[in-house]
Amino acid sequence: MKTEIIKIDVNNMDKSGIRYAAEVLKSGGLVAFPTETVYGLGANALNETAVKNIFVAKGRPSDNPLIVHIADRCEVDKLVTYIPACAHDLMEKFWPGPITLIMEKSNLVPLSVTAGLNTVGIRMPSNLVAHELIRESGVPVAAPSANTSGRPSPTNAAHVIEDLFGRVDVIIDAGSCSVGVESTVLDTTSSPPVILRPGGVTLEQLEKVLGEVTLDPAILTERNGDFVPKAPGMKYKHYSPKGQVIIVEGALDNVVSKINELIGEYSSKGLRVGVMSTDQTSSSYQGAEVISLGNRKNASEIAANLFKVLREFDEKKTEIILAESVSSSGIGLAIMNRLNKAAGYNIIKV
Repeated sequence: MKTEIIKIDVNNMDKSGIRYAAEVLKSGGLVAFPTETVYGLGANALNETAVKNIFVAKGRPSDNPLIVHIADRCEVDKLVTYIPACAHDLMEKFWPGPITLIMEKSNLVPLSVTAGLNTVGIRMPSNLVAHELIRESGVPVAAPSANTSGRPSPTNAAHVIEDLFGRVDVIIDAGSCSVGVESTVLDTTSSPPVILRPGGVTLEQLEKVLGEVTLDPAILTERNGDFVPKAPGMKYKHYSPKGQVIIVEGALDNVVSKINELIGEYSSKGLRVGVMSTDQTSSSYQGAEVISLGNRKNASEIAANLFKVLREFDEKKTEIILAESVSSSGIGLAIMNRLNKAAGYNIIKV
């Protein structure tokens, strides 16, 4: 497949490029585009063939549901059978923005989008390019992250090109994503609502609007046995670089000490070792490739850099990646969720 790359300057948006990509979407093609969270791989959500092509392009399991992206709140009415009161409140507070709301789907939404479920996740991205693309296409857009299934999610177009060039029709290059981790997924069909995937809208923010909110047990612990995922990223190993990720968790001084011990252990075996550090500790490690995620006191910066750093270790052919844990408050919950899945829950507590 021939892949076209369209560069868009957000500050001086070329509407002709957006219109061209929108026509590709409308006609059943695949378009990778930026959102505020990560780059998405979009198809017309009402076109079953186009939706199935997403799974083929990514190598994505068909029982992993997709999120439907819209450009106007009035579009929700035709996609769901009922909008819970809590969903109305959240749309008012957080849309457009990085939160996906799960509701009962209407018959308009193909089962291929929802992986056979009677619920659908819907969100309205705040990224201007994403918003214009969806609006111009005139259709709801099903879009998972624009990466090969299981790989770290893409936060710039170079990541998309690395994974999907030759597999999709169009890649829109419009710079880096600001949030850096996928949207929060909240099941509004449950009472109280349940966070199935933490993301750019935090538990604390949701509690201020809704009061009680619960967390799915799979967010920070490995889920055993067969189950049907209601949201992306719940069942399969995700966000993984080629090297083995090991998380070291505990008091920071103990973490640094343990990581230095592990550097020596793995290096003595001839393995290429990397450390995913923070600014406060990056000078504390010797004998390994050290890349900082940012300031430990700025969790938003760490989130924005997480997937980019995982991919940088791939470029360096790093075989063992030793990662410091961070606080799971605020967006830190989303960071640790992604790190845990990238590591396959390989965690050393000190």
